[in-house]
Parts: sequence; structure tokens; C-alpha cells
Amino acid sequence: MVLGLKDNFEYEGYDVLVARDGREGLDRALADHPDLILLDIMLPKMSGLDVCRALRSNGVDTPVIMLTARGQEIDKVVGLETGADDYVTKPFSIKELLARVRAHLRRATRQVADIESYAFGDISLNFKKHEAKRGEEFIELSPREFELLKYFIQHRGETITRDQLLDDVWGYDNYPFTRTVDNHIAKLRQKIETTPAEPKYIITVHRVGYKFLG
Repeated sequence: MVLGLKDNFEYEGYDVLVARDGREGLDRALADHPDLILLDIMLPKMSGLDVCRALRSNGVDTPVIMLTARGQEIDKVVGLETGADDYVTKPFSIKELLARVRAHLRRATRQVADIESYAFGDISLNFKKHEAKRGEEFIELSPREFELLKYFIQHRGETITRDQLLDDVWGYDNYPFTRTVDNHIAKLRQKIETTPAEPKYIITVHRVGYKFLG
């Protein structure tokens, strides 16, 4: 099966790394940083579930698609709970697997892609020039506010916690003052929302964080 998958993916233009057991797979994933991981649950030395768990605990957010011959619902639940992004039961169609791989790679690329410009409502942003406009009038945004907006745009539609914003925008690990985020969001709303008290774009998710709907 490994040889068949390797041949098919290489035929589609992918570079393929192969590991013969779980321990080797974990080591290669940590060392070579692949764009996507196909991971069989039943592996020698270290199960696919343990490999996936170890990857996530090491901060690796690479998309993981689990492959298994088992069809029981409990296995799917366990696989997804360990951090897998998708689950394919053998025997499977290679066309379906390729389609899922392409979908996860598109999603991952979209999340990390740098954004040069973006527009929503009457707001237009140029991240390369650090310029912001409401209609034809320039808005003065701080570097932090540009970073916040870029992060929201990259994760539009997702609920983002205050801790995520502190870690990914501020770079603080376990920084205690999550009020920092709320203060910056309040100032940002004053600049980009038509009615800051009733925001249309940066929405508060009660007790969780924020969601961008631009």
C-alpha cells in the first residue's frame, strides 16, 4: 500500500517521504516539516494515534489524515480527538484520498498565506504599505492594529480566543493580562466600525473571544 500511495502521489507531482514505522514517522515529520501527513493507525513501534498525539504536543499543526482498516466509529472519534484533521477507512478510492489531500493543502495554504491587501465594507487595507482607508479617507492604524486585522482576516469566520491572539499576535506565552486584547479591539472598532457599540466585523463571542466577519 505504501508503494502504491507513493507512486500515485508522485504521479500527481507531490514529493513523498516514506517512514516504515511510527517512531521513524514522528522523527521525519519533526525534522522534515512536510506539508501534509498520511498516517496509518496500525504501525510498528508506535501507533499512528500516539504519533499524532506527539506531533500536536510538539506544536506541529501540519494537516494529518489518518488511514485505517477499522471502520468502527470509536476509532474515528479517538483519531480526531488526538488531533487528526481527517479520517479515511481502507479500502479507499485513491481519487477520493487525493481530493481530500488537495482540500486540506488548500486550507492550510490559505491560513498561512501572507495578505497584501484586503477590503470589507468601506474599509480597504494595504498591508504592504501599511495604509488603511475608509472610503477615500486615510485611517491611522498602529502596527499592532494592522497585525490584529491581518490575523483576523487569515482566520475569518473562526472563533479566536484571547490567548490565541496574545500568543500569535503579541507573542506572549501565558501572558496573564487578556484585558490587553480587549483594549486593542475596542480601539480598533472605533476606527473601522460604523457603530462601534454594535460591531458588524469584529464580533465578541461571549466568554471565548472574537470572530471576524469581514
